Amino acid sequence: MLIGVPKEIKNNEFRVGLTPASVRELVHHGHQVLVESQAGIGIGMDDAAYRAVGAEIVPRAETVFERAEMIVKVKEPQPDECRMLREGQLLFTYLHLAPDPTQTELLVASGVTAIAYETVTDRRGGLPLLVPMSEVAGRMSIQAGAQCLEKSHGGAGLLLGGVPGVAPASVVVIGGGVVGSNAIRMAMGLEAHVTVLDRSIQRLTELDSQFGGRLNTIYSTKEALEQYVLEADLVIGAVLVPGAAAPKLVTREMLGRMKPGSVLVDVAIDQGGCFETSRPTTHAEPTYIVEDIVHYCVANMPGAVARTSTFALNNATLPFALALADKGFPRALQDDPHLLAGLNVHKGRITYEAVARDLGYDYLPAEEALSR
Repeated sequence: MLIGVPKEIKNNEFRVGLTPASVRELVHHGHQVLVESQAGIGIGMDDAAYRAVGAEIVPRAETVFERAEMIVKVKEPQPDECRMLREGQLLFTYLHLAPDPTQTELLVASGVTAIAYETVTDRRGGLPLLVPMSEVAGRMSIQAGAQCLEKSHGGAGLLLGGVPGVAPASVVVIGGGVVGSNAIRMAMGLEAHVTVLDRSIQRLTELDSQFGGRLNTIYSTKEALEQYVLEADLVIGAVLVPGAAAPKLVTREMLGRMKPGSVLVDVAIDQGGCFETSRPTTHAEPTYIVEDIVHYCVANMPGAVARTSTFALNNATLPFALALADKGFPRALQDDPHLLAGLNVHKGRITYEAVARDLGYDYLPAEEALSR
């Protein structure tokens, strides 16, 4: 198979779809790999590193999209990239379609087959291609939140862990999954006072066993959510409904009753955000203020630590990329129901139920779409 790796063009996105090590594996399996010039420069890998493992370097993204049978990326294709996709081509990347009607419309129109990293599953019901970036984003959320609490960034002027004789900041994490547990770990390491809210008693029990009495575990109800958010200095939005738009848990009305200078970090922004006042921001302009509350809503947080993120992501995606290339996507999807769960768009039809529901498309089950 001819596999293409374009350079990412989203604002301040420095990750790359394949590392040289991953390219070497694909070449070893008998495949050809096209890499756009300078695609790996953000992770410290120049064109020579890709040539050394057998990749062909091409000067323009248009060449990659024109020639490749499978496109491997990191972030969702931008409109100009969507317009270069074609029927019969395979796209393997993060998509996050539910809050993005424009991208969805363009992918449907292109006829491409699009597999989303974020909805591929595993035998335990997990999301193995989302996990590594959720780990990174969860840890980064505390770094970002701590900086936003500084007065120069619009925050209340608090040090997250306090000092002897001065109380630490109160951190509330909404959602105890991968993002949430990593945020908890970092916040507790900085000696903040941490509360997690979740609707799963089992998950709260697991977190209690992991972190002990230092972590305040609370079953999430509307009343509990309001109580703890209003008392918080830093709120981390870490909720996830796989493939679907995130629920709006913190309302604009609540902002007016929060402490001025408090900070909201919305890690769910890729799926539309879990705060009513959230809107996507970039690393170039990461924050804005509503009702005296600082909002940090960067939609590609792991892109700031591109080298760590790219290697972590490739560790997870490479086995699936190899399966798709070795078998071709129809057989690879038929052989692996967990990879099949990643199919979101196929020949102009939406094949992921939550996306179809949230955006008003007719839903065609993935198995049925492949059989046509």
